[in-house]
Amino acid sequence: MMKNMILLAGAASVLTACAVQNPPASVSAPKALVADMIVTNAKVAVMDDERSTAEAIAVKDGKVLRTGSDEDILRLRSKDTQVIDANGRTLIPGLNDSHLHVTRGGRFYNTELRWDGVKSLKEALRMLKEQADRTPEGQWVRVIGGWSPHQFEEKRMPTIEEINEATGDTPTFVLYLYSRGWLNEAGLKALDIDENTKPPNDQSRYEKDKNGKLTGVLLAEPNAMILYKVIGALPALSKEEMINSTKHFNHELNRFGLTSAIDAGGGGHTFPEDYEASKALATSGDSSLRISYYLFPQKAGEERAAFEKWMANNEASVNEDIAHEHGYELKGGGEYMTWAAGDFENFLAPKPFIKDNEDWRAQTKEIIQMHVNEGWPFRQHSTYGENTKLIVDLVDEIDRENNGKIRNDMRWVIDHAETVNDETLKEIKRLNGGISVQNRMSYAGEYFVERYGKEAASTAPPFKKIFDMGIPLGAGTDGTRVSSYNPWIALYWLSTGKTVGGTQLYGKDNVLSRADALQVYTKGSAWFSNEEKVKGTLEPGMYADFVLLSDDYFTVPEEKIKGIESVLTIVDGKPVYGAKEYKKFDPKLPAVIPSWSPVKYYGGFQNAK
Repeated sequence: MMKNMILLAGAASVLTACAVQNPPASVSAPKALVADMIVTNAKVAVMDDERSTAEAIAVKDGKVLRTGSDEDILRLRSKDTQVIDANGRTLIPGLNDSHLHVTRGGRFYNTELRWDGVKSLKEALRMLKEQADRTPEGQWVRVIGGWSPHQFEEKRMPTIEEINEATGDTPTFVLYLYSRGWLNEAGLKALDIDENTKPPNDQSRYEKDKNGKLTGVLLAEPNAMILYKVIGALPALSKEEMINSTKHFNHELNRFGLTSAIDAGGGGHTFPEDYEASKALATSGDSSLRISYYLFPQKAGEERAAFEKWMANNEASVNEDIAHEHGYELKGGGEYMTWAAGDFENFLAPKPFIKDNEDWRAQTKEIIQMHVNEGWPFRQHSTYGENTKLIVDLVDEIDRENNGKIRNDMRWVIDHAETVNDETLKEIKRLNGGISVQNRMSYAGEYFVERYGKEAASTAPPFKKIFDMGIPLGAGTDGTRVSSYNPWIALYWLSTGKTVGGTQLYGKDNVLSRADALQVYTKGSAWFSNEEKVKGTLEPGMYADFVLLSDDYFTVPEEKIKGIESVLTIVDGKPVYGAKEYKKFDPKLPAVIPSWSPVKYYGGFQNAK
């Protein structure tokens, strides 16, 4: 009885919110419809099916009450309503990254020197030297992905000689995607790596010069375990420092308009131990993001034991955030079901074929069946079309053996899909799967072109075709290691087809309009956590998660899209980030710790503005 009453009350509140969309001008707002917050003088992109626009938005109890003209919306004001003037700025739904390693990114953020957005190698090396000088004994300088040599004026990677000169006796590791890394001389010594050290597998190596001496370059060819191993050996932050780091990272994401993220797990990131910081923020009501997360098995061959333990001790879709609905929820398994079914996206090396991995099919079938039995959503990383086809064929087989349960009752996802083909897309659509694409080609597209040619690159991935086919499509970055976490680089890529270095990868037949790209980054991404009915648009009853932009995304010259930031980010009807004329709304964060953290001196993404 009580449950039915709650459901009826909820339905009535939504219907009431819809009913006040266009009230008569002579009617004053009942007390129940008085807004907590009103933003006026805005260019509101509602992002509903009609692509409606408005001047103002009203918020009540953390949800959108109504959008409309300034005059109409101000009728919902009382003496207690917070009224904010948007100064003519564009207001959009909060961005939602459908594949971001947000928990791992927060865990390490305060330890990392970010080259994201740096315009020259000279500047990057200067930052490296400064950080080496301030880093205390026993700690490392770390540049862990998020950059491309093509973003630099010099259009090249650093040399190991330049890194050694900049860093001296301070151990240093620089990572480029999951393709290669540089260990300076002090780093090789600290990890006790010499000419006799064996790589972790035969698909990676320590580079040697013509005299057989180590150069300090680590090569994934294409297996990235050699790079994971180094990152995992570096000193960790304390729990207090990780909570501080995560809080600052989430605020950095709010800076670019992110209000939600779907965490794809990741290597070197163990559940539940390495999730403590994100969980602590959620359970204390101190998180500024809504996060859904997937569980990634850490050891090849031990996937079944991991999922058995997780499924026995955790229930999917249980919210642990005390301040936000759908604020912190375990969703399912992925982005790896099994390591044998995964392929590394190193475009500097030949593609791997999962058919060559012993027993990949039986292992993966067993794990997916476990998810079907429990009703857990699942997702699988797959870069190359040959591998994606095999995975989708396996999903089809399991679906048939389970009387259509996957296609009728479950959400399942292919992540990345750079070279997925038309036949496989049709099968994904038939099986009601989704595809989550990330702008990894923004950072590695030039190397893809070198290896596979311009024609192959022109549809890698074919996101316009996926969108037009009506397959659920979410957008994201795969930050923080493979790409930067900045969503505007991804939106630039989706709408222009260009890399961060300016290389034109795609023609008009494989780019989205700016509005379509934004839809994919909002409502589209919400599908992947089964939340498209509560967030992703600014229709009445949806979550009041929205962003005021520094520039008008819909009209600025395309090169300026990359430089857009938020000036006011709202989550659940409350400010979580403010800048410029809205700086007073910016929450006061604790000082960055440890004191030598690169974030204290440089922040995160280096936006030219």
